[in-house]
Amino acid sequence: MRGNAEAHEFLNALNLSDVLRRLEEAPGIWTPIAGGTELLVAHAAGRLNAAKLINLWGLPELNFLQASEESLSIGAGVTFGQIRRDPIVLSDFPLLARASTWIGAIANQNRATIAGNIVNGSPAADAPPALLVYDAEIELVSLRGKRRIPYTDFHLGYKRNVLEPDELVFALHLPRRFSRHAQYLRKVGTRKAMAITKVALAATAMVTGDRITELRLAAASVADRPVRLLATEAVLLGNPLSPQLFQQARTCLLDEVKPIDDIRSTADYRRHVAANLLGEFLNQLSSRGARQ
Repeated sequence: MRGNAEAHEFLNALNLSDVLRRLEEAPGIWTPIAGGTELLVAHAAGRLNAAKLINLWGLPELNFLQASEESLSIGAGVTFGQIRRDPIVLSDFPLLARASTWIGAIANQNRATIAGNIVNGSPAADAPPALLVYDAEIELVSLRGKRRIPYTDFHLGYKRNVLEPDELVFALHLPRRFSRHAQYLRKVGTRKAMAITKVALAATAMVTGDRITELRLAAASVADRPVRLLATEAVLLGNPLSPQLFQQARTCLLDEVKPIDDIRSTADYRRHVAANLLGEFLNQLSSRGARQ
């Protein structure tokens, strides 16, 4: 079954205020679209149920990368092509820069926006694990005003989030304090490029002496949403680095993650690959600590 363009109304927004006004006047009726890399695929397959689409592409109010000494702000309309080339992202947030190279081909990266990747809510999305370990905050906007929440609180379940019907994602805010952290990001897929994630793990950590004093672990394709691995973090934090500790963390992670069987992989495979990625990161961290 193929989509029928005549079944949809497509409106070019005049500006951000125009979008927010329409969302407030008809909550749940208008579906925002920017790069369209997800919605147009759904349309082509006949799975796009949204009757009314409002176009955000190119709105200057959503297209900005602004850095201060304390943080980097990324507008909702910024593409992954822009992100992967930004000098502040490359220097301060290399995991996000690397994840941006995984968003399909170059053409996709030059259309797909960071807010679209987040709001789509795929458990296998490439950007969320990096955003989670960088303590990102997400800023939402409506005619009622703006609000900021930790990105960890944004996803509620499979394809569900905290956005109200009259709200849009306005920006992501990342604190600039991870340059001295050990950082790790690895994705496992069917191919080396242009593959949907089977498992991905991101991490940032600080080691003082022989102990992990700061740690963030996040994963994709191990739950119904992108997740922080808080229980595994708790096992590792503050304890001396040792093979015994790493085994305890592995055991905890195997219990903490809740992947599914699907066409790309099995739950059991995902659990054990996630544990292997954790082991790889911890071995790197142990070697780094020994060199300090």
